[in-house]
Amino acid sequence: MTARVDIQGEGGTMLLWMLMVVMMVLFLGGISLDLWRAFSERRAVAGIVDAAAIAGASGIDDATYRATNTVVLDPAEARARAFASLAAQGEPVSSPAVTIAADGSAITVTASRDVPFTLMRVLLPDLADARILASAASTPTLDPP
Repeated sequence: MTARVDIQGEGGTMLLWMLMVVMMVLFLGGISLDLWRAFSERRAVAGIVDAAAIAGASGIDDATYRATNTVVLDPAEARARAFASLAAQGEPVSSPAVTIAADGSAITVTASRDVPFTLMRVLLPDLADARILASAASTPTLDPP
């Protein structure tokens, strides 16, 4: 049998250490899960704006191409195609978080989305949401015959 040695004033120290370790693991787990969610949202928003930019770049000015054999982007048609692509993907096109800029040579689609932190809010209640921003630009080109 082993004898138990009771040190004066050391009762409950391991409990405090374990409580601190559990809080650290919860904190690190919250950071990792919330960052994983933010990166996943970033990838989704990037895919949405990439598809919208490619769809917008297909809006070339047919009359100019037929007359001069030059590929020029029709800005109104490019914006309409980009908006249609965003709407088909379920992205709210009327929100101020989506901007589409088109000129005769390129189209740029920019979108942002707020991702709320979930587990980190338990430990840090005043933490602001993460703002995810993605932008894509595309130019119309024709493949050689």
